[in-house]
Amino acid sequence: MTRALLITYVWPPTGGVGVQRVLKLAKYLPEQGVTPAVLTVANPSVPLTDVSLLRDVPEGLEVLRARTFEPGYATKQAAWKEAREGAPAPGLAARIKRSVMGLARQALVPDPQILWQPDAQRVLLQRLRARPDDVVFITAPPFSMFLSAPLVRALGKSAVVLDYRDEWLTLRTQYEMLSRWGAVVGDTMEHTVLRCAHAVTVATEAFRESLLDRFRFLDPARVRTIPNGYDPDDFPVDPASAPEPPTDRFVITYAGTVFKQNSPRGLLAALRTLHAREPELARLLRVRFIGRIVDTELDAFEGSEALGVERVGFIDKDQVTPALSASHMTLCLLDIMPGAERIYPAKIFELMYLGRPCLTLAPPGALADLSRAHQLGPVIAPRDEPAIVDELVRALRSFRAGTFSRRAGAVGIERYHRRAIAAEFAELFREAAALASRSR
Repeated sequence: MTRALLITYVWPPTGGVGVQRVLKLAKYLPEQGVTPAVLTVANPSVPLTDVSLLRDVPEGLEVLRARTFEPGYATKQAAWKEAREGAPAPGLAARIKRSVMGLARQALVPDPQILWQPDAQRVLLQRLRARPDDVVFITAPPFSMFLSAPLVRALGKSAVVLDYRDEWLTLRTQYEMLSRWGAVVGDTMEHTVLRCAHAVTVATEAFRESLLDRFRFLDPARVRTIPNGYDPDDFPVDPASAPEPPTDRFVITYAGTVFKQNSPRGLLAALRTLHAREPELARLLRVRFIGRIVDTELDAFEGSEALGVERVGFIDKDQVTPALSASHMTLCLLDIMPGAERIYPAKIFELMYLGRPCLTLAPPGALADLSRAHQLGPVIAPRDEPAIVDELVRALRSFRAGTFSRRAGAVGIERYHRRAIAAEFAELFREAAALASRSR
């Protein structure tokens, strides 16, 4: 058996889609001849928890925990809001607090989770000295996780595999550029950790091409595209016999966090136009948003209740699938932003398996191509208001006439089963371990 240590900041009961990639690896790797263990944070500073995810943690899995020195998430959120709004701080104490927050924002590069690294590297060093694993797999974001790679490489006992769930460059333009220091050292930091890797995995082929273009020293054979996927066990019933949507209204459901990257502003503008143009038809429509909506996007939802928009908020994952099933269409969002052409949300694979028609609002690129290749449903640019309105009118008229089909014709999705994804990782782990062994 190959032994693999999985280093991740996100681990149950932390909630959110980012947990799924490493959690499903831990679940399915033993079937592929790999014994996993996990190193994660003992006191995560995160916005969401979801205890239902704990059922996927394999019995007997070794989980190591190290403490982070981060403040609680509410404190971080307040600091970000104050920095974003830039309101004058009254009083000496408030001004001092604001100055401290500003200094912290400048210093904590690439992200606040770097405050986990001191204790994480202590625990990692103890483990690898006592009983080195064949492979140390480090998944990000947060990208401060990659800072463990030099330590692992220096010990020379384990292969290093760096896993990009998202693209560091894209997150850098959104977050690290808030820090002048981050703007200076970001590329250098990424270059340094990549030099330590025996193999690199990315979630999309477009990510891979971008990474190879930016870091020419990387061996293309060691940079592998392994997508996210779906797990049938997450679905309480067979999709073919899933709950029926209502007959008196047409329901479209989005599940996931709403933030700048997947802003629904184009859709919400289209809903306003639809209600003005086809008020009787528009009254049949309900659009549900399940999940957290970050502060920067809340203004887009003002008055949206009158448009048939329902904000459900965050619910546990085992409640999400039935809600998606009881919909006529699902919704996948990706707004126009730098790097959007290289991104697709991990949720798209679960929507694939569910089999409802999926309305994909995305710019040209990886997500649009994926949706078209697997025939998931209509694909429209996220700010093309007239085209979105036309699609909603088409769907609503079909629904009213009783001819709308709730089954999508998704094809060729077997490759994305989490078991198949784990098999790809297991093969890569063995290759990386063999490479590390030869280079000692």
